[in-house]
Amino acid sequence: MNNINQLLAQAQAAHDAADWSLLIQYLQRLTLEGNSQQSEIVKNREYLLKLALSILEMGDFQQRWDIAKVLTRLGNIAIPPLIEIIEDEDAEEEWRWYAARTLGEFQHPDALAPLVELLKSHENEELKAMAAAGLGQMGSLAIAPLSKLLAQEDTRVLAVRSLSHIRQTETITPLLSVIDDPEATIRTAAIEALSSFHDDRVPPVLLRAIDDVAATVRRAAILGLGFRPDLRKSLDLVTRLQPRLYDLNLEVCCAAVLALSRMGGDEVSQHLYQVLMLPSTPKALQLEIIRALSWLGIPSSLQYLQQALNQSSSETLWLEIVTVLGRIQQPYLTTLASEILLDILQTLHPATKIAQIKCAIALSLGYLGKMQSVEPLISLLADANALVRLHAVAALKNLAPEVAHQQLQQIANNSTVTPDLRQGVALALAEW
Repeated sequence: MNNINQLLAQAQAAHDAADWSLLIQYLQRLTLEGNSQQSEIVKNREYLLKLALSILEMGDFQQRWDIAKVLTRLGNIAIPPLIEIIEDEDAEEEWRWYAARTLGEFQHPDALAPLVELLKSHENEELKAMAAAGLGQMGSLAIAPLSKLLAQEDTRVLAVRSLSHIRQTETITPLLSVIDDPEATIRTAAIEALSSFHDDRVPPVLLRAIDDVAATVRRAAILGLGFRPDLRKSLDLVTRLQPRLYDLNLEVCCAAVLALSRMGGDEVSQHLYQVLMLPSTPKALQLEIIRALSWLGIPSSLQYLQQALNQSSSETLWLEIVTVLGRIQQPYLTTLASEILLDILQTLHPATKIAQIKCAIALSLGYLGKMQSVEPLISLLADANALVRLHAVAALKNLAPEVAHQQLQQIANNSTVTPDLRQGVALALAEW
């Protein structure tokens, strides 16, 4: 009890000094102390509430954010004053914003009506958005009132977004009611929310939406289907998604790349490669495809990357390909990835004339961890570019430090090696 009284006195002193950060610390300790001395905290709960509300009114952004947790620990006693704040038309809007945010965390029926009214009537979009988010935190309690707000044009978007935060199947029916809304933003929000449910009513809606006139809707539907590789065969998803690789909207194309990569398989590899090599394909989409081919993690996808290396003249694509090859983790593919990179060095591919790409090759070989890469990496120590030599040393240390160090010492004692290699080896040993 003495400790409680001492903390109360310290909290009051911090309040009187307007030291809100210190007051928060005392209030946090007091509300946590209540676990062991709950009766004393209950006696002083109204007083603690008064102190906490003063921070909500006077504190800065972070202090208001932190005090919300204290208010929820104080229990339902905080609900009436929070309602008063959000209903006060003369109150500072940021103050009301925090009150709305905190009120939603209580998940109490008394909080529903004021948050719904705020969503319906206020003109400030940020305040309405917070009311919507607060309702979304309240779970099943908010489904019925939010469903009613779908009928009103000025609240429909926020109501859909609120429903999207409620991960319960009861929200599917109201969300389905707006999938044909004239507003693309509403259709998009509904599709995004529905995509999180594995429910038989959802896939047909997503399939229809991939042909929507609005790019945002198409993109949302494609990404949603990308999370359902289990439906690949039954809905022929690869065939349905493949045309979107040629969509007029770049973001839709990128979404199709991502979704198809989650389907997997040689057929997907082929579709992606075909788009990758088209002269008209934007650079950003080509880079997405290169990453997707590496994510697929099958031999055909790596072979297509090798073909792209040999057929493309783009330094940007070369660099991306050698970089993603170094990220391959499947044991049965790391050998193939290493062989592709080593082939670049051995055939003197045009990419080897670019120092940045040689650096990336060295690092990728080091990450892949194949012993056949040791000698080619040592050969890079003779490169004229100091950065290439440093990357080769780093790769050797990562790949096989003991074996590489032993070979370097042997080369250092070999009088028949070229001067460039001898010098590079000497510098590598000094770096070891």
